[in-house]
Amino acid sequence: MATRKSIPNETKLRLFSASAGHCQHPDCLKPLFPAEIGGDKHIAEMAHVIPHGETGPRYEERPVEEFEIDSFENLILLCPTCHTIIDKAPESFPRSMILGWKSNHLVALAHKQGIIRYEDRGQAREAVIAAMDENKAIWKEFAPVDGARFEFNPESETAQIWSQRMKSVILPNHFRIQAIIGMNRCHLTVEERETFAQYKEHVRGLSERHVCGVSGSAIRYPHDMEGIFS
Repeated sequence: MATRKSIPNETKLRLFSASAGHCQHPDCLKPLFPAEIGGDKHIAEMAHVIPHGETGPRYEERPVEEFEIDSFENLILLCPTCHTIIDKAPESFPRSMILGWKSNHLVALAHKQGIIRYEDRGQAREAVIAAMDENKAIWKEFAPVDGARFEFNPESETAQIWSQRMKSVILPNHFRIQAIIGMNRCHLTVEERETFAQYKEHVRGLSERHVCGVSGSAIRYPHDMEGIFS
């Protein structure tokens, strides 16, 4: 049997970003870094929509054209329970349904989190400010200063708290902020749209480092975000 290729970090990052850190089953939507186990370990599983080989859940739905099994398009991020459910009863979860979950995930998650389109900029700002303030408070208390604070003792209590808060609080807050701003793009100025694009790249870099363990070319937090929707 041929050895499976490891899924590239780029694909893993895209999956995590597309999931916003939550199971992509619309009837679940559980956090993938649950607070119940400390918030620093994830329970995410990369589920194949179409399996490897000629057997397995939904194998009969394999496209006729050339198809990459381990591509982003053929993977969905689920909690262990939902992964088991869709593979134990594949006839109830066809390919089209699962891909539909994935494409509609951010809308379903925003609905669950009460994220809406507001009538004016002031309301949109109020919606993002709480998450921004929480992130700033954690950053001020625990963040390394240009990487120096944990240089000699990465296993220190402060370093561990920082890692845990990043995964369980800061990144989920960033994804929530992105969802609110995305839902209210109509209220952004041209300059704010550019700032928002820079902000998304900043969050992408955080995800690369703290979820995939890759030190990428992350850009700094754009300070103009402090005035978003002002």
